[in-house]
Amino acid sequence: MFWELLLVFVIVMIGAFVQGASGFGLGLVAMGFLPLILTIQESTLLVLSFIAATALTILVRHYKYINFKGLLVFIAVSFIGRIGSFFVLSTYGEMAFMQTWLGYFLIALVVYLYFSTKRDLNVKKSHHLLPIVLGLLNGFFGGLFAVGGTFLVVYCLLLYKDDKHRYTANVQIVTVITCLFSLLLHGINGDFEPSFPLYFLAGIFAVIIGAQLGMRWFEKLPTHLIRMIAMALVLIAALNLILFS
Repeated sequence: MFWELLLVFVIVMIGAFVQGASGFGLGLVAMGFLPLILTIQESTLLVLSFIAATALTILVRHYKYINFKGLLVFIAVSFIGRIGSFFVLSTYGEMAFMQTWLGYFLIALVVYLYFSTKRDLNVKKSHHLLPIVLGLLNGFFGGLFAVGGTFLVVYCLLLYKDDKHRYTANVQIVTVITCLFSLLLHGINGDFEPSFPLYFLAGIFAVIIGAQLGMRWFEKLPTHLIRMIAMALVLIAALNLILFS
């Protein structure tokens, strides 16, 4: 148990460092490595808790910029996706093949992130189905693998690309709402293991330390370099999940 707690601490701290330095990465990095020592279900519930705690901490500073205009449809369909992921995770979350699926999904997500940074999208020119599609993807994969936030970030960048404060506030509030919704569903279903509080405690300290260190490096390292490092870590983790699951 001690070594597992230590590994959880180190993995989450690395993810939090990347998050603090580049604005994303906690879920990606943590879900790339935690399933190597825990089940997919245990890993997802832990990471959802860490993400919710991190988002709530950031939201305290930016709550006055919350504006749900343009996000209600996204949130509603995210809930539908979360319900779907709840049934999948509750049924298959303990099975080894889920690690392989996660590995392939992480690789696809890294490829998507790499090419999406090279495009300049405009929400006014985007199809009206965009919030529905991205909301479902956010809800389902966020609830299943705790890595659906990428789709939320993409949509909020389209909506608030000229207002970084509103962008940050709305990403965090939607993250808190959707993560708590998933955790509530699993809590009612009795999916939390007795060891959850210990892992959560270790991870929360790691989040605080890693995020603070990452924010200190934010001004020293180019953001694109941190993101490339994060994506490289995720690729390595994905290959590990595929090869050793």
